[in-house]
Amino acid sequence: MLKSYFKWLLPLAGIAVVGVAGLFYWLPSTGNNTQNSVNNSQGIVTNSVWDKETEPSYSGVKEVTVYRSPSCGCCGEWVKHMQKHGFKITDIKTEDMEAIKKKHNVPQQLASCHTAIIDGYVMEGHIPADDIKRFLASGSKQIGLTVPGMPLGTPGMEAGTRKQPFTVASFNKNGEVQVFQEYQSY
Repeated sequence: MLKSYFKWLLPLAGIAVVGVAGLFYWLPSTGNNTQNSVNNSQGIVTNSVWDKETEPSYSGVKEVTVYRSPSCGCCGEWVKHMQKHGFKITDIKTEDMEAIKKKHNVPQQLASCHTAIIDGYVMEGHIPADDIKRFLASGSKQIGLTVPGMPLGTPGMEAGTRKQPFTVASFNKNGEVQVFQEYQSY
């Protein structure tokens, strides 16, 4: 009898934990950024600090190939962020992200969860779309931009009001890095 009881208790406990975690994720005050505000001249409702376009005059290449793990939800949110800014995405899901990063000369210390290619440039991680537009318009000699790791608050990594400072860095084929943009409070 006791063995039968534990047989059902463990799955029920697991369901309860997932349910509570989901509740905290979806509540506006604790998790997912569900706040809506009108903060642009067109009166369009935005869901994120990153939805407001600050580089609307960009008219360069907008075709992007994104490589990401099929199980990574934050990468999918970053893809949506890029689409809101007018980029056309080819979304390639792969289990071999290490090979993609190696092929495109992304040093391990600069790596994040997804890698995007735009007009021959490498975009690594949760980079704001407007920074990408500014970088592409500059005609940089660097090979790309990166936001190493997965800082909370970056596009696709939003968690309500929780935001970590982060740096968007440019890098060359030798892995040398320069600060492109810093975000302390946003």
